[in-house]
Amino acid sequence: MRIALFTDSYLPTVDGVVTSVLSTRRQLEAHGHEVVVFAPEDPRRRGTHEDGTVYVRAKEFRHYPGYRLAMFPGREVDLIKDLGIDVIHIHGVGFVGIKGLWASWQAKIPRVSTFHTMIHDTLAFYSPFGLNLHLLERGLRFYLKIFLRKTQGVVVPSRAILDEIMALSPRANIADVIPTGVDPERFRPDISGQGIRTKWGLNGHDVVLHVGRVAPEKNLTTLIHAFPRILEQNRDTKLMIVGTGPYMEKYYDLVARLGLSGDVIFTGFVPDADLPKYYAAADAFAIASKFETQGLVVLEALASGRPVAGANYRAIPEFVREGVNGALFDPNDVRGCAAAILRCLRGRDSMQEAAREVALDYSVERCTRRLERVYERLVAA
Repeated sequence: MRIALFTDSYLPTVDGVVTSVLSTRRQLEAHGHEVVVFAPEDPRRRGTHEDGTVYVRAKEFRHYPGYRLAMFPGREVDLIKDLGIDVIHIHGVGFVGIKGLWASWQAKIPRVSTFHTMIHDTLAFYSPFGLNLHLLERGLRFYLKIFLRKTQGVVVPSRAILDEIMALSPRANIADVIPTGVDPERFRPDISGQGIRTKWGLNGHDVVLHVGRVAPEKNLTTLIHAFPRILEQNRDTKLMIVGTGPYMEKYYDLVARLGLSGDVIFTGFVPDADLPKYYAAADAFAIASKFETQGLVVLEALASGRPVAGANYRAIPEFVREGVNGALFDPNDVRGCAAAILRCLRGRDSMQEAAREVALDYSVERCTRRLERVYERLVAA
């Protein structure tokens, strides 16, 4: 089968959507399919070529560094026809997502869309207009409602998001609930994290890990404010924040104001190939985000045998089970966050096996096979 993935977010930006697209592409190709990615180009890398990727002309979205808007006309329809594409899979609701819809209509090719991001929740942080946020959100919800109705099959990554999508657009054609799978061969409990511990001076310490874009919607404020309470109970704990993003400087300042500069480590960008070692170097994983439609990093941590202290919000409680493979807390509750992390540190050994078992249910192999069945149904129809 020849499959085109249309995504509004792509390299060199690294986030959950990009990880999902890359993971899906690799597994589909491993199953013998031909995959082409249509993605917004990075204006700073104009002229970049990559096999199997079509870069669509775009401009920077200055309100959210690292993201591009592919608002210019292109040749997507002609390319889709020339490539003999069988199905279009849309990852996003922006300009590239619209291009995917248009190419599907014009080329008469079936289309499926994965709804990754509750984009209307980001308006308070990244609104590009000086408009009333309530009015802007209403307009965006109306747009999403129409967009979802125009897709022949909508894939949602969790049951929590299924409920929200059905409330937002009751007439959306839901194809299935399929998270982006985790690769249990890459993320395993038996990987050594000793090199990472030595590199960052973590030997002899309990390490709490956070992986993700350093941005306001990830709610790192709760996690950082909780850390002094953790240190009161366990002085030898370190918090390691892996990733980069637009709020790096603000969180540096917050850590300094709280007197945590020696206890909170910002690694910045980490190559994807090194990520399994970072999970292996940790004793527990923590995530306070209210934004997760799935939380692939949660599955990566669980596959690595690490208990997860996670926000009891949206998709996270579908994967984290209190006292079994982790602990849950109210994302706005600093005390609760600290207590959940301490429970994970104390129960790390007893939770390891259960953490791994949950992740195996969501392997990239299983999830991609389910996605292939969605493609086959649409093509057959």
